Amino acid sequence: MDPITTAIVAALTAGAVAGVTEVGKKAIAEGYEALKAALKKKFGAESDLVQAVDQLEKKPDSTGRTQTLQEEVAAAKAEQDPELVQAAQALLEQIKAQPGGEQHIQTAIGSYIAQADRGGTATVSVNQPKE
Repeated sequence: MDPITTAIVAALTAGAVAGVTEVGKKAIAEGYEALKAALKKKFGAESDLVQAVDQLEKKPDSTGRTQTLQEEVAAAKAEQDPELVQAAQALLEQIKAQPGGEQHIQTAIGSYIAQADRGGTATVSVNQPKE
């Protein structure tokens, strides 16, 4: 997952988790709003990318909406913009600094990857040719 999608998903997840202090929630919220403002400035409030963020905010547990956001980030090439990546990294650092913050951040790169969160399970099945 690209750093922008990862930061947005982690922020939405971390904001609702017990154990994050009010100061921590405020820092995460500020970092999240800074990233979202940068996306709006770069692509416009009505862009598909910003709309995908808005939709994910409504259902942060939705795998489909997370995938849509990931697709929109890729389509807009947002992960190639240094300003946006910097804002995402700053947000991820804020989340990591919170108690248990690391558990909200998942990054997967490569093929045949399965990820599970919120008590779920994941598997990868690959068809192997018979010898």
